Amino acid sequence: MASSVRIEPWSDDDFELLRRANAPELMDHLGGPETEEALAGRHSRYVALSADRTGRGRMFRIALPGVADAVGTIGFWERTWQGREVYETGWAVLAEFQGRGIASAATRAVAERARAENKHRYLHAYPSVDNGPSNGVCRKAGFVLIGECEVEYPPGHPLLTNDWRLDLHPERPDS
Repeated sequence: MASSVRIEPWSDDDFELLRRANAPELMDHLGGPETEEALAGRHSRYVALSADRTGRGRMFRIALPGVADAVGTIGFWERTWQGREVYETGWAVLAEFQGRGIASAATRAVAERARAENKHRYLHAYPSVDNGPSNGVCRKAGFVLIGECEVEYPPGHPLLTNDWRLDLHPERPDS
């Protein structure tokens, strides 16, 4: 199934998918479900990011052949990390579709999209240290574990995470 995973650009029509991905079991490692108002704001940011053509990033829905509705979300966006401009990625696969390699396949696909932007050297992911499945996705998608770090998510709430990094352009000298 993982080989047939597609990522499709986020659109105005994807708000219900974001609602479904806001389930307690999917948000457990991220401080819990968001309010409807916070979801609406995040959806607006996702739509804007997907419409942007400056290389700031993109959001996608995860689709499978023969499944009418999207099965998850994934994207990449710019951030400053330790004084360097990088991309960050994050994903959510709906509970009933987990354990099939979908998140790993979607993460490899989003890394290819980030690489194609030819803008930043690295793609980072910051799953909670306690989130075994998401840390496994990073490993399977070829990321290298840099170490533990603290990030704020949601803003104002410190979260102990692992810093995973994927070199999007290993042929370039490190800068």
